[in-house]
Amino acid sequence: MSIVVFSHDDCLKHIPNEQHPECPARIEAINDQLIRSGLDFVLIRKEATEAPWEAIQAAHSQAHIDFIRAEIPEYDHEWVDPDTLVTPGSLTAALKAAGAAVNAVDDVMTTLNKQAFCAVRPPGHHATRSKAMGFCLFNNVAVAAYHAIEKHGLERVAIVDFDVHHGNGTEDIVQGDDRILFCSSFQQAFYPFTGEDTSAGNVHNVPLPAGCKGEQWQQAVSEKWFHTLDDFQPQLVLISAGFDGHAEDDMSQFLLKEEDYHWISVKLKEIADKHCDGRIVSTLEGGYNLSALGRSVVAHLKGLL
Repeated sequence: MSIVVFSHDDCLKHIPNEQHPECPARIEAINDQLIRSGLDFVLIRKEATEAPWEAIQAAHSQAHIDFIRAEIPEYDHEWVDPDTLVTPGSLTAALKAAGAAVNAVDDVMTTLNKQAFCAVRPPGHHATRSKAMGFCLFNNVAVAAYHAIEKHGLERVAIVDFDVHHGNGTEDIVQGDDRILFCSSFQQAFYPFTGEDTSAGNVHNVPLPAGCKGEQWQQAVSEKWFHTLDDFQPQLVLISAGFDGHAEDDMSQFLLKEEDYHWISVKLKEIADKHCDGRIVSTLEGGYNLSALGRSVVAHLKGLL
């Protein structure tokens, strides 16, 4: 059994300023830890291609797409949101990040490979249908979900988001669409300050307090997600894999460890094995302490194996 890892050096061309936590070194830290872990012998590495514009349009308004394209500077950077900037290489990086998710869906749907991980940036789950925010330009996982539905004819796609921040952009795009089940766990009363009053029937949020440890998180998501996922019987499981809930990551006040990311990965693999021949596509979201990020990704991939 192996995992296909989709990435591209162009994802390093989105270069925020030196103080910005969403930096190219994140991908380098993941690659370093994958080599150190010895996992390379079960990984198949493939280069991502740019997402076609019709795939982006399935998740985003044309006005949003036009805005991002217009804001790309020739030099230096431009802010498109108080937390989010673009640089000359940002559009290429964002299209490769979304493209990796599209490539991964195609791969698990049409080949013997059943599991894929997208080691890409910028992340995507805060990008709404019409707005860039929270370091995100295009919503990679939502693009992947609609590609699976429109190009592969799927009727039930599950998205599971365990980033410490609520996946508000994904929720904005998919809420009310019964073809997609969206499950998100996050620190409550925390950026982007959404997700606690959701009423859409296809959205299952798990807000948890600051200081949340692994045992509390595992119990909460077990109670809220797993029966729902079983009842939904997904034909594909997509993961917004954010590792910024790690105890060593100062972007949040969660106290999760690598073992927790391994645990949720095992559980999601069991669901995928039961309902959709093991088909899982995971795409990187948050995780900003470089050492903890790399170790957590290794734990995540070991869990999927």
